[in-house]
Amino acid sequence: MDEARKERLVKKYARKSDAAGMPGGPGGPGGPGGPGGKGKGPGRRGMPVKKPQNAKAAVGRLFSYLNADMGKLVFVFICVIAGTISSLAGSYMLRPIINGLTQEGGNARKLLYSLLVMAAVYAVGIIAQYLQQRIMIVVSQGAIERIRNELFEKLQKLPVRFYDTNNNGDIMSRFTNDLDAVGDMLNNTVVQIISSVINVVGTFCLMLYTNVWLTIVTVVMVPLMMRAAGFVAMRSRKYYQAQQAALGTLNGYIEETVTGQKVVKVFCHEETAKEEFEYLNYDLRDKQIFAQFFGGIMGPVMGNLSQVSYSLTAMIGGILCVLRGFDIGGLTVFVNYSRQFSRPINELSMQMNTIFSALAGAERVFKIMDEAPETPDGENAVALTPCKGHVVLKDVTFGYNPDKTILKNISLYAKPGQKIAFVGSTGAGKTTITNLINRFYDIDAGSITIDGVDIKDIRRDNLRQNIAMVLQDTHLFTGTIRENIRYGRLDATDEEVVEAAKLASADHFIKRLEHGYDTMIEGDGANLSQGQRQLLNIARAAVSKAPILILDEATSSVDTRTERHIEHGMDRLMAQRTTLVIAHRLSTVRNANAIMVLENGEIIERGDHHELLAMKGRYYELYTGKKELD
Repeated sequence: MDEARKERLVKKYARKSDAAGMPGGPGGPGGPGGPGGKGKGPGRRGMPVKKPQNAKAAVGRLFSYLNADMGKLVFVFICVIAGTISSLAGSYMLRPIINGLTQEGGNARKLLYSLLVMAAVYAVGIIAQYLQQRIMIVVSQGAIERIRNELFEKLQKLPVRFYDTNNNGDIMSRFTNDLDAVGDMLNNTVVQIISSVINVVGTFCLMLYTNVWLTIVTVVMVPLMMRAAGFVAMRSRKYYQAQQAALGTLNGYIEETVTGQKVVKVFCHEETAKEEFEYLNYDLRDKQIFAQFFGGIMGPVMGNLSQVSYSLTAMIGGILCVLRGFDIGGLTVFVNYSRQFSRPINELSMQMNTIFSALAGAERVFKIMDEAPETPDGENAVALTPCKGHVVLKDVTFGYNPDKTILKNISLYAKPGQKIAFVGSTGAGKTTITNLINRFYDIDAGSITIDGVDIKDIRRDNLRQNIAMVLQDTHLFTGTIRENIRYGRLDATDEEVVEAAKLASADHFIKRLEHGYDTMIEGDGANLSQGQRQLLNIARAAVSKAPILILDEATSSVDTRTERHIEHGMDRLMAQRTTLVIAHRLSTVRNANAIMVLENGEIIERGDHHELLAMKGRYYELYTGKKELD
C-alpha cells in the first residue's frame, strides 16, 4: 500500500465526517440528504489522537460515581489503614527478635511467643486486605454499572445527527474497551494509591524513629525516582491515548466490514479489505508497542533505582553498626523499611499503564456524555390527543450544514386519507423531508405543522408516536417475530399483532415457520429473506395505529407478486391515515392523490399521475423511460 493511499485511509477512518460534501457527512455523498444517502454515512472510525485535555477533571468526574458507596469506601479505607499498620508493625517486630537472639544469647520460649504475636499481627493484615479487595470490587463494578447506564441513557437522548457523523464500532468500543480500562483502574489502582500513601507516611515515620542518617540516605533517592517516573509517565500518557483511539478505529473498520461482508464478496474486495485491515492493525500494533513499552519499563526502572537505594542503605548501615554502635536488629528493620518505602512508588509506577489507559478511555466516554442532546421540548409543548394527521409544510428551507442548503422553500399539505408521493433523483431531498417531519433535524426557515400546531410546539415523544415509518433498510431486534411486530406498539394484543401481519401479507409465511409467531429472530433476521424482513417491518408500522405513515421505498426489497399483496394491504392501512411515500418505482405511486417531483431540493412539478403525464415534463420523462432516475 503506497503512502498516499495510507494517508487517505487514515483520514477516511479517523476523522469526523462533518463537512458538507464529505463522504458520510450530512449533505455529502452517502450522508443524509446527499446523493445515495439514507442518513447512514460511514462516519468516523476513531478519535483524533490527543493528550488528555484535563486529566484532573477526568479523575474527579470518575470518582464522583463512587459517592453512592461512600459507606463502603470508608470501610475500605479503615481496612487499608489496618492492613498497613499490621504490615509496618509486623516488620518492626523483627528488631527486638533479632536483637534478643544476637545480644542475649537467644531464648526459645520468648522467640516462639514473639513469632506467634507477629503471626497474629500479619493475620489481621491478611484479613483486612481480603476485605478491602472484596468490597472494592463491588464498589468499582457498581460505579462502572452507573457509568454504563448513564452512557446508554445519553445515547437515547442524542440527536440523529450524532449517529450520522459517528461510527457505530467506535461508539461500541467506548462501552467495552474504554470502560474495561476504567474498571481495571477502579478495581486495583484506587486502593493501591490510598495504601501506598499511608504506607509511605508510616514507613517514613518509623524510619526516622529507627535511624535519622539512614532515613536521609533513603529520602535522597526519592526525587531521582520521581523524576524518572515522571519522564516515563509523560510519554506513557500520550501513547495510551493514541492506543485507545487506534483501537476504536480498528473496531469501527471491523464492524463495518463484517456487516457489509456480502458486498465485499460480491465486488471481490477481499484482498483490498485484508490490506486495509492489515494497515490499521499494524498501526494499532505500533501504538500498543509504544504504550506497553513505556508502561512496562516503568517497573524495571523504578525497581533498579530501588535496588540502588537498598544497596546504599545496607552499606552505610553496616558502617554505622561497626563504627557507631547501631544495633543489628535496627539495621535489619531499616533495610526492610527502605524496601517498603520505595515499593509503593514502584507499585504505583507499575499501575501507570492502567491509569493512563483508564484516563484516555474515561475522556472518550465523557466526550459522548458531554455531547449536546436533542433540543429539549419547550415548557408549553403540547401533546396531540387525538392526532388527525393534517400535515402542512410552508416555505421550508433546510441544510445539514449552514453553507449547503438541501431543501429550498418546500410547501405542501397532506390530509387524512391522502397519499402524497415524492419522486426525483437520488439526493433531491426526499428522505430529508421525512426526517424533518419526524423532527430528527430542525428546519432553518419556514414551518411544519400537524393539525395546525407547529411541530416545535409538540412534545417529541408524542410527535413520533403519531408517525409510523417503514424504511428501505430494515432492522429487527433479537426476540420472537411477535415481539418484533409488537415493537410498533408495546401494548398491542396478540390478536392485533396477527391482524397487522395479515394486513402486511406476512401472516402466510410466519405460519409456515416451525414456531410461527414465536420463532426467534437473531442477527437482525439472518434466518429470514430480505423480503420477509421488510414484511415484518411493515407489520410493525401497521400495529402502531399511528395516523401518519411514512413509506421510504418500503416495497423495494420484495418481489412483484408480494408487492401486489402488500399494496392491497397498504391500501387498507392507508385508508384513514395521512401517507407520505418515497418511491423510485413510479408504478407504486400511480394512485397517489398528489405526486411531488423534486430536483435539487425544490418541487419542480406537482399533481396526480394523469396531470403530470399531461404536462410532459420531468415526471413524463421518468415514467416513459426517456430519462431514468439517477
